[in-house]
Amino acid sequence: MSDADDDPGLDAAYALKTPDDSRRLYARWAGTYDDDFAGAQDYRLPDAVARAYVAAGGEGPVLDVGAGTGLLGRYLADAGIGPVDGTDISPEMLAVAAGKRVYRRLFEGDVTGRLEVADATYAGVTSSGTFTCGHVGPEAIHELLRLAAPGALFVLSVNAAHWGPAGFAATFAALGDRIEGLELPAVPIYGDGGDPAHRDDRALLATFRKA
Repeated sequence: MSDADDDPGLDAAYALKTPDDSRRLYARWAGTYDDDFAGAQDYRLPDAVARAYVAAGGEGPVLDVGAGTGLLGRYLADAGIGPVDGTDISPEMLAVAAGKRVYRRLFEGDVTGRLEVADATYAGVTSSGTFTCGHVGPEAIHELLRLAAPGALFVLSVNAAHWGPAGFAATFAALGDRIEGLELPAVPIYGDGGDPAHRDDRALLATFRKA
């Protein structure tokens, strides 16, 4: 990614290719993300993930993966879910999330590697906007299963355009009896107030429990 491509914005986010790309972009974007992106683009996905988690009977403690500035954590807390921990690759984004005062713990981590979390720690795992092209691919699912307790509920948004091409479909099929009850409802990522070029973008909410 060139310096010019580091300018914060939706197109730059969709163009990310590596973890270092993500670190650079979100370091610059953290302070204005909630207004310049979430507000300006009518970003609906964090609310949709939280609602799905509650509707499926989710409980705490829950890990918010790719917590960013804490949008999903805020919706979970408002719904009475807790405690909520959050992890993200960007310390600058986590600093903004801390200001929302809805997380028990926030820690920097790269979910494509190994997180500093003990096995079977969480009763739930959620994620909004992280599993998409240039951010995190399906390889991270195995690490999230490690840190989830048996029966833990997952609600992970996956950009619908990348479900097949990025290997998510194959990865979930290969999990076999490690998970149960997989459902894939499709939801809009943005509302009518967002960029018309992305107004029809959809995410699949991979909803399942660890067996």
